[in-house]
Amino acid sequence: MSPRAAKRPEGRILLTARWLLGHRDGRHRLYEHGEIVFEDGAVIFTGHGFPGEVARRIDYGHALIGPGFIDLDALSDLDTTILAYDNQPAWRKGRVWPRSYLDAGPYEMYAREELAFQKAHAFATLIRNGITTALPIASLFYRAWGETAQEFEDAAGAAAKLGLRAYLGPAYRTGNQLVEADGAITTHYDEPRGLAELDAAIGFCRRHEGAADGLIRTMLAPDRIETSTAELLRRTAAASRELDVPVRLHCCQSKTEYDLVLAQHGMSPPEWLDSLGFLDERSLLPHGVFVSGSRHVTRPGRDLAIIRDAGATIVHCPLVSGRHGNAIDHFGRYREIGLRIGMGTDTSPPDMIMNLQIGMILARVAAGSVMACRSEDYYDAATIGGADALRRPDLGRLQPGSRADITVFDLDAPHLGQVIDPIQTMLLAGHGRDFSTVIIDGRFVMEDRLIPGVDEAAEKRRAQAQFEGLMARYPERTHGHPPASEIFSSSYPVEPAQAGR
Repeated sequence: MSPRAAKRPEGRILLTARWLLGHRDGRHRLYEHGEIVFEDGAVIFTGHGFPGEVARRIDYGHALIGPGFIDLDALSDLDTTILAYDNQPAWRKGRVWPRSYLDAGPYEMYAREELAFQKAHAFATLIRNGITTALPIASLFYRAWGETAQEFEDAAGAAAKLGLRAYLGPAYRTGNQLVEADGAITTHYDEPRGLAELDAAIGFCRRHEGAADGLIRTMLAPDRIETSTAELLRRTAAASRELDVPVRLHCCQSKTEYDLVLAQHGMSPPEWLDSLGFLDERSLLPHGVFVSGSRHVTRPGRDLAIIRDAGATIVHCPLVSGRHGNAIDHFGRYREIGLRIGMGTDTSPPDMIMNLQIGMILARVAAGSVMACRSEDYYDAATIGGADALRRPDLGRLQPGSRADITVFDLDAPHLGQVIDPIQTMLLAGHGRDFSTVIIDGRFVMEDRLIPGVDEAAEKRRAQAQFEGLMARYPERTHGHPPASEIFSSSYPVEPAQAGR
């Protein structure tokens, strides 16, 4: 495995700033001109007036020192969902395989080195946005089938080198959505292939759990409920309990998914999972939007109660949901009925602050009330909620005994305007790029927006070239195989440059 780019500093390190968001008695609290001290990767003090000796003091001035964000659905490739922003419907724009592509034989559209680059590039981008713990997610639309253990060997090396805390595991599936020649959406199954991929994922977990001094943990990642067979889900649940690792399954994400599961099994997605004994406190369920009794699903049922009673966590991804015209109904109500909620970004940019801002707006609009949620409710979901979903009381909060996963948010950025309260100001006008420093497990992985060994401009150029290459191959796996110019519309007519100019 690759060596890390940063080492822990020796001795006790004291950080101070205008604001420190510490944690005491089960909740976050703000310390004005607070201090935090960490040593050997762990927090040993938060508050005022540390009485001991320290090896180094750093004053960040007009800033907020807080815990790192926990991203339960963190982008780890070049995001193809952004191509669907103005290019719909999805089944006509390459977001669902046509039968003709399956019959021709799906293939890997990226080489191993390209996939490895994408993981490293995405992991660095997560760090720049104040995300210190990530559970990677990538699209399977451009894959031959699922992800491979081999590419996650590379991912583990990239995470360790950058110093990112990551829960890793290749995505697998026993089925895949198809669009037939008449436009109908169906599902093609290859259960033996998916079960073999599950076995490979279990092997990956056994080899890598706790690697890189505990920075690398593992998870099981069946891709989507509508592309899973009952046997795959039963075996996944059993393996999750045996290995004691989280399992993430995209669920209640779309009307197509909900209708497919209902048609195939006579039950809603949560009802089907419940009947299989799949759900427990290890279960992470993005996105939790299409559920019984909501404005999206008129069918009566107990979908949310099933998820709540099992102790599972809904992974709320408001940015990607809002882009596609939907949202949970609503954050305040989910909290009131006792659901566990964590946050995911699930798209580009992986800006957790943007997700919290959009989530608050959508929740207040859905509820018809500004009192539906407050800034701290969403901030809690991105920190404590994620940590609790992973059953990690040492993450998502800064208190003696927690891991030193720390961010520094610059409150002097001109676009923030006048600061009324550091968390409220962050959720009013902040960006992920307002984080100046990120510390993970006591290591300074980003300082002054710089990540050691990473050339951000060069990576952006490489990523753009790969992305354009993938777009050029979109017609192969788009219904009717139209040219790329028909798949990807232009906002306005384009005047091409004249030759020689």
